Amino acid sequence: MNYIRIFCPKIMKILMEILHMHRKCWENTEKYLPFFIQNFMARLLMRLKKKHGILRLYLNCFWKSILHLQCHFGQDTISLGRLGANVTGVDLSDKAIDHAKILAGKANVNATFICCDIYDLPAHLNEQFDIIFTSYGVIGWLPDMNKWAQIISNYLKPNGKFVFVEFHPIVWMFDDDFKRIEYNYFNSGAIRETQEGTYTDGENDLLQECVTWNHSLREVINSLIQSGLTISSFDEFDYSPYNCFSQTVECEPNKYRIKHLSNHIPMVYSIIATK
Repeated sequence: MNYIRIFCPKIMKILMEILHMHRKCWENTEKYLPFFIQNFMARLLMRLKKKHGILRLYLNCFWKSILHLQCHFGQDTISLGRLGANVTGVDLSDKAIDHAKILAGKANVNATFICCDIYDLPAHLNEQFDIIFTSYGVIGWLPDMNKWAQIISNYLKPNGKFVFVEFHPIVWMFDDDFKRIEYNYFNSGAIRETQEGTYTDGENDLLQECVTWNHSLREVINSLIQSGLTISSFDEFDYSPYNCFSQTVECEPNKYRIKHLSNHIPMVYSIIATK
């Protein structure tokens, strides 16, 4: 992480431990990847239908260069490649990147994959892109939104577009059962906790420690503005396209809400910004 160098040795050690913990968390999903690899091509088509917040991106990516940040094992990266984009995916986990390359081969998609922490991306990549894209469960792993936004700005071409879809910060205020407010809406520091399972399979007995950060809408939006981007669109949605929370009910096909909260809280938001 480039930003580590400005801190004292004690802080540097802590941040390196967190980085190692994050890599381990994501690499622990590897044993469950066969769950996703099965019927992989069908899953790619389903993802194109479910990504409501980025349809404008999907409908206009032919022959565009796209940088996909925090791509994990590349499902969306490969989906974009199948739609004609010249796409590059970046992720922290070397095992995830290895699988992404295998899956790209299965899909006959020519995609580039880079394994690194996104804060350290300038040491691995030197080009600009028409579009930068990242989505769902990504910024909670990052401590510094200003550095994140600056990376995005640096890698966008003039008039380039940033497309971002993320779970709403209000969702992360609740306990796991959405019964009470347990966490601060604002970024009050690192949250260290033990999580059960991974998103790759939905149910397993894996327990792993992780460190995350809550980022308010103000923090995210201002970081993008301060990096030189112009916000052209901001939307909020009262459902999630993924059944990845507890206490959910499917209100419409591929639209999930917390049963006892109905449509009373936002669950997802999207931002389109230009350079």
